[in-house]
Amino acid sequence: MPAQVHVPSLFARVGTASALTLAVTSTMLAPGLVSDAEAATHSTKALKVAASKKGAPYKYGAAGPHRFDCSGLTVYSFKKVGKKLPRTAQQQYNKTRHIGKSQRKRGDLVFFHSGRSVYHVGIYAGNGKIWHSPKSGDVVRLAKIWSKSVWYGRVR
Repeated sequence: MPAQVHVPSLFARVGTASALTLAVTSTMLAPGLVSDAEAATHSTKALKVAASKKGAPYKYGAAGPHRFDCSGLTVYSFKKVGKKLPRTAQQQYNKTRHIGKSQRKRGDLVFFHSGRSVYHVGIYAGNGKIWHSPKSGDVVRLAKIWSKSVWYGRVR
Protein backbone atom coordinates (compact mmCIF):
# COMPACT_ATOMS: atom_id res chain seq x y z
CA MET A 1 0.00 0.00 0.00
CA PRO A 2 1.58 3.35 -0.96
CA ALA A 3 2.44 5.85 1.76
CA GLN A 4 0.06 8.77 2.03
CA VAL A 5 1.32 12.32 2.20
CA HIS A 6 -0.58 14.74 4.41
CA VAL A 7 0.39 18.13 3.01
CA PRO A 8 -0.47 20.25 6.09
CA SER A 9 1.72 18.07 8.35
CA LEU A 10 4.48 18.11 5.75
CA PHE A 11 4.40 21.93 5.73
CA ALA A 12 4.43 22.02 9.52
CA ARG A 13 7.48 19.75 9.69
CA VAL A 14 9.48 21.67 7.12
CA GLY A 15 8.61 25.13 8.40
CA THR A 16 9.01 28.04 6.04
CA ALA A 17 9.92 26.06 2.92
CA SER A 18 7.99 26.94 -0.20
CA ALA A 19 5.75 24.51 -2.04
CA LEU A 20 8.35 24.39 -4.84
CA THR A 21 11.12 23.52 -2.36
CA LEU A 22 8.91 20.79 -0.92
CA ALA A 23 8.16 19.36 -4.34
CA VAL A 24 11.81 19.39 -5.39
CA THR A 25 13.08 18.15 -2.03
CA SER A 26 10.59 15.29 -1.84
CA THR A 27 11.63 14.15 -5.29
CA MET A 28 15.34 14.29 -4.41
CA LEU A 29 14.95 12.56 -1.06
CA ALA A 30 12.77 9.73 -2.28
CA PRO A 31 11.74 9.12 -5.86
CA GLY A 32 9.07 6.84 -4.31
CA LEU A 33 7.49 8.07 -1.10
CA VAL A 34 9.07 6.93 2.16
CA SER A 35 6.99 4.88 4.57
CA ASP A 36 5.18 6.63 7.41
CA ALA A 37 7.45 4.87 9.91
CA GLU A 38 10.63 6.08 8.20
CA ALA A 39 9.25 9.61 7.79
CA ALA A 40 8.61 9.75 11.54
CA THR A 41 12.24 9.20 12.53
CA HIS A 42 14.32 12.10 13.78
CA SER A 43 17.02 11.31 11.22
CA THR A 44 14.65 11.57 8.28
CA LYS A 45 13.24 14.80 9.67
CA ALA A 46 16.78 16.18 10.10
CA LEU A 47 17.51 15.22 6.48
CA LYS A 48 14.50 17.26 5.36
CA VAL A 49 15.70 20.23 7.41
CA ALA A 50 19.14 20.03 5.75
CA ALA A 51 17.56 19.78 2.28
CA SER A 52 15.44 22.85 3.03
CA LYS A 53 18.72 24.80 3.42
CA LYS A 54 19.72 24.15 -0.19
CA GLY A 55 21.67 27.14 -1.50
CA ALA A 56 22.66 28.54 1.91
CA PRO A 57 26.26 29.79 1.73
CA TYR A 58 29.16 28.05 3.44
CA LYS A 59 30.77 29.98 6.26
CA TYR A 60 33.46 28.50 8.50
CA GLY A 61 32.17 28.13 12.06
CA ALA A 62 28.55 28.91 11.14
CA ALA A 63 25.64 26.79 12.39
CA GLY A 64 22.70 28.54 10.74
CA PRO A 65 20.09 29.51 10.18
CA HIS A 66 21.37 31.22 6.99
CA ARG A 67 25.03 30.10 6.72
CA PHE A 68 26.68 26.81 7.60
CA ASP A 69 29.91 24.88 7.70
CA CYS A 70 29.64 21.10 7.35
CA SER A 71 29.16 20.21 11.00
CA GLY A 72 27.10 23.35 11.57
CA LEU A 73 24.55 22.04 9.07
CA THR A 74 24.28 18.71 10.90
CA VAL A 75 24.07 20.41 14.32
CA TYR A 76 21.33 22.75 13.07
CA SER A 77 19.35 20.01 11.29
CA PHE A 78 19.29 17.65 14.25
CA LYS A 79 18.67 20.43 16.78
CA LYS A 80 15.51 21.35 14.83
CA VAL A 81 14.19 17.82 15.50
CA GLY A 82 15.20 17.75 19.16
CA LYS A 83 18.56 15.97 18.95
CA LYS A 84 21.76 17.51 20.27
CA LEU A 85 25.05 16.91 18.47
CA PRO A 86 28.53 18.11 19.40
CA ARG A 87 29.96 20.92 17.24
CA THR A 88 32.74 19.35 15.14
CA ALA A 89 32.64 16.51 12.62
CA GLN A 90 35.13 14.48 14.70
CA GLN A 91 33.10 14.97 17.89
CA GLN A 92 29.93 13.99 16.04
CA TYR A 93 31.59 10.81 14.80
CA ASN A 94 32.67 9.98 18.35
CA LYS A 95 29.09 10.49 19.60
CA THR A 96 27.15 8.48 16.97
CA ARG A 97 26.50 4.75 16.81
CA HIS A 98 28.88 3.50 14.10
CA ILE A 99 27.27 1.44 11.37
CA GLY A 100 28.42 -0.25 8.17
CA LYS A 101 27.71 0.91 4.65
CA SER A 102 25.12 -1.86 4.19
CA GLN A 103 23.21 -0.58 7.26
CA ARG A 104 23.09 3.09 6.25
CA LYS A 105 19.70 4.76 5.95
CA ARG A 106 18.47 8.20 4.94
CA GLY A 107 19.35 10.62 7.71
CA ASP A 108 22.48 8.82 8.91
CA LEU A 109 25.66 10.87 9.08
CA VAL A 110 28.45 10.30 6.56
CA PHE A 111 31.93 11.07 7.86
CA PHE A 112 34.83 11.64 5.49
CA HIS A 113 38.18 10.72 6.98
CA SER A 114 41.90 10.67 6.36
CA GLY A 115 43.44 7.93 8.44
CA ARG A 116 41.77 8.16 11.83
CA SER A 117 40.85 11.86 11.52
CA VAL A 118 37.38 12.95 10.42
CA TYR A 119 37.47 16.13 8.32
CA HIS A 120 33.94 16.43 6.83
CA VAL A 121 30.35 15.36 7.53
CA GLY A 122 27.10 15.25 5.61
CA ILE A 123 23.64 13.70 5.96
CA TYR A 124 22.91 10.61 3.87
CA ALA A 125 20.08 11.23 1.38
CA GLY A 126 19.98 7.79 -0.26
CA ASN A 127 21.30 6.61 -3.62
CA GLY A 128 24.92 7.31 -2.63
CA LYS A 129 24.28 11.04 -2.06
CA ILE A 130 24.54 13.45 0.86
CA TRP A 131 23.31 16.90 1.79
CA HIS A 132 26.28 18.94 2.96
CA SER A 133 27.92 22.33 3.16
CA PRO A 134 31.14 21.68 1.23
CA LYS A 135 33.64 24.56 1.47
CA SER A 136 34.25 28.29 1.31
CA GLY A 137 32.67 29.79 -1.82
CA ASP A 138 30.14 26.94 -2.11
CA VAL A 139 26.58 26.39 -0.84
CA VAL A 140 24.54 23.67 0.88
CA ARG A 141 23.76 21.12 -1.79
CA LEU A 142 23.08 17.50 -2.67
CA ALA A 143 26.22 15.70 -3.84
CA LYS A 144 27.40 12.22 -4.70
CA ILE A 145 29.69 10.63 -2.10
CA TRP A 146 33.05 11.14 -3.80
CA SER A 147 35.34 9.02 -1.64
CA LYS A 148 35.61 5.47 -0.36
CA SER A 149 37.17 6.85 2.84
CA VAL A 150 33.88 7.32 4.66
CA TRP A 151 32.37 6.04 7.87
CA TYR A 152 28.70 6.06 8.81
CA GLY A 153 27.07 7.02 12.10
CA ARG A 154 23.54 7.00 13.40
CA VAL A 155 22.34 9.69 15.78
CA ARG A 156 20.85 8.11 18.89
